[in-house]
Amino acid sequence: MVQSNDHKARTPFLSRPGVRRLAPFVVTTAIALIFIFENRASVEIRLLVPTVTMPLWGALLIAWGLGMLACFLSVHRRSRRH
Repeated sequence: MVQSNDHKARTPFLSRPGVRRLAPFVVTTAIALIFIFENRASVEIRLLVPTVTMPLWGALLIAWGLGMLACFLSVHRRSRRH
């Protein structure tokens, strides 16, 4: 039998390059968010001069967001150079 060329060969979902690049990010983000929202105690944080009292999850979420922003900016900058 002759197979037609109309049907493209499908690669498995987990073998696709985009999925392989994105999967560790999704898993790490899920674990980080679970850790962040499980820590609900209030803490005092010193910001140069003032002392701020806030929930620990808020401080962790801000730190996580700043880390994600730094990551995206460095990846974007690296991709523009090449």
